[in-house]
Amino acid sequence: MTETLSPPHRAGPGAPRQAAEAAILAAAERVFGRHGFRGASMNEIAREAGVPKPNIHYYFGTKEELYRSVLENIMTFWLQDADYWLVPERRAREGFEGYIRAKMAFSRERPDASRIFAYELLQGAGNIHHYLSTTLREHVARRARTFDVWHTERQMPAIDPTHLMFAIWSMTQAYADMSTQMTALTGHAVLRDADFEAGLQTILRLILGFCNDIEDLG
Repeated sequence: MTETLSPPHRAGPGAPRQAAEAAILAAAERVFGRHGFRGASMNEIAREAGVPKPNIHYYFGTKEELYRSVLENIMTFWLQDADYWLVPERRAREGFEGYIRAKMAFSRERPDASRIFAYELLQGAGNIHHYLSTTLREHVARRARTFDVWHTERQMPAIDPTHLMFAIWSMTQAYADMSTQMTALTGHAVLRDADFEAGLQTILRLILGFCNDIEDLG
């Protein structure tokens, strides 16, 4: 992914610097998640991070460079789940269940990150278009090879891999991106533990159902 989103130049490694950068990235994720790129300010990010504003410019340069670093951080983390769970060495049922649980956890624990990614896509993905058409495309292609192995072993039916990934992403990320709609419909001020659990179990039943069906044929 680093070949598509180049982070700003940073000085040598060190625990204090790494801690400061991590705090700034976490604060920026929350602020960009609340206000979008245009609505976010470096002053608010500095207050959220508890650091002087000049420190942010020292570590990340401009607001644009900080935003790109936040995006890179999000996408690096986001890809790891599939590389761990959706691999041929696992059984299809185990892989899908682990992946869906991880994606629901991401929406629950880092909703701002999911919203930033969705916002970037809605704005035309100017900062990540090359990433989408190269890194993410190859990422999905690796999933397709896994699904082909699972189909050959009669662990799952033949299904379009790209659209299957679209469906899983849409269902799980909705619990972050569309949380306002969900709270309005459920009548809860915020999504509760029970809401996430009900959503998780619903998605698992939808996806794991076809794994059970094909394995039953064996």
